[in-house]
Amino acid sequence: MTTAPLTYRRILAFWLPLAGTWLMMAAEGPYLAAIIARLPDAAPNLAAFGVAFAFAIIIESPVIMLMSASTALVEDAPSFRALRRFTYGLAGLVTGVQIVVLLPAVFDVIARTLQLPAEVASLTHGALVILLPWPGAIAYRRFRQGLLIRHHQTRRVAYGTAIRLAAMSLTALAAFLASGLPGAWVGALGLSAGVVIEAAAIRAMSSGVVADLRGRIRTPARMEALRLPALIRFYAPLGLTTFIALSSQPLVTFFMGQARFPLESLAVLPVIHGLTFIFRAVGLSYLEVVIALLGPHREHFPRLLRFAGLLAAASTAGLAAIALTPLASVWFESISGLSRELTQFALLPLAVLAVFPALSVALHLQRGVLVHARHTRPTARATALEVATVAGTLAVAIHGFDLVGALAASLAILAGRIIGVAWLVAPCVRVLRAGPATETSAQEESDTASTGAIG
Repeated sequence: MTTAPLTYRRILAFWLPLAGTWLMMAAEGPYLAAIIARLPDAAPNLAAFGVAFAFAIIIESPVIMLMSASTALVEDAPSFRALRRFTYGLAGLVTGVQIVVLLPAVFDVIARTLQLPAEVASLTHGALVILLPWPGAIAYRRFRQGLLIRHHQTRRVAYGTAIRLAAMSLTALAAFLASGLPGAWVGALGLSAGVVIEAAAIRAMSSGVVADLRGRIRTPARMEALRLPALIRFYAPLGLTTFIALSSQPLVTFFMGQARFPLESLAVLPVIHGLTFIFRAVGLSYLEVVIALLGPHREHFPRLLRFAGLLAAASTAGLAAIALTPLASVWFESISGLSRELTQFALLPLAVLAVFPALSVALHLQRGVLVHARHTRPTARATALEVATVAGTLAVAIHGFDLVGALAASLAILAGRIIGVAWLVAPCVRVLRAGPATETSAQEESDTASTGAIG
């Protein structure tokens, strides 16, 4: 990590390509939902695509933080090889889990538990089969993206995402025009093709970084510190964080089957998620910025905090400008292709989530500080509390107040995020007050020694 003076211009230049990457990925959901909405049987296909996407995300959730881990840990040949082995193993594990889920006996139990209509269940299974390459491709490209970010080549990360969107668009449009496949399968085919091609592109673009890393050899002690047990101790809380967080999506799906207007709620939630993700992406893209630029003594935190405040204000204002005005109807009907009836189900849930982007920025600023300090356990605890809050709020909203499913889901998601952000305040304060060689617990000192102090 660099010790050069950190200016707002430098933060902006580093962050913009990553923000562009997340914004381009955010366009995937609305784009594919718009295609599906214009195909026959739009409601069940939108519902099936949303359920399949939720399952694919939660299955591959353990690999999502590989980009942060690679940004934080890979600085020489031993660390590159160690994390690459870890990436391959994790990719194989999550792909195996998806195969198990696809077994008819297993999937039938899941579909009955979620109370999915028979048509939606069949479409969901087919979409998950098409998404089988998804977890391995994402694991590999996020590992390689972290290498680029650590070497301040964030523009190449954005270029890879642009390639992914182009491949996804061409594949989805070809299937839309010529294949006759159900809409949910068209969406899944576009996603799979996009991530596989992006992984290949990122491999090519990071080849120079890898060659440079292979020329950096450290001591045997450094190699010992990067053995599998040490990596697991560092990474397990990060992987658990995303797994727990993303488990809220099937949890929401489960409760939608018990709420009023379940099919309509399942149909509009992916569209709401796609729109809010565009603005939440501002916060998501800030995590690696904090890890890379915080400084060896965390001396750049005040400036990163002020920049985060600007991002939070801008992203929340942007979503509110749509959610709280007639632009919401324009988005849902004219752009996303929802019927007027489905649009009415989406308006109030979207308004509830108008402040969510600011909370996303705050959460990822906090996580960046904790990952930089190798203090990863609080992130998993906060996320578990967030999901528990989501579940509790859903139960009360649906069974206690008999709310429409989509509205109950938005209220629960917002309440959970508020609790999760609040929980991380104290651990972040302790880390920032501690010296660079001081950790917040004896166990964290052990973990830091095991993983090696980088930065």
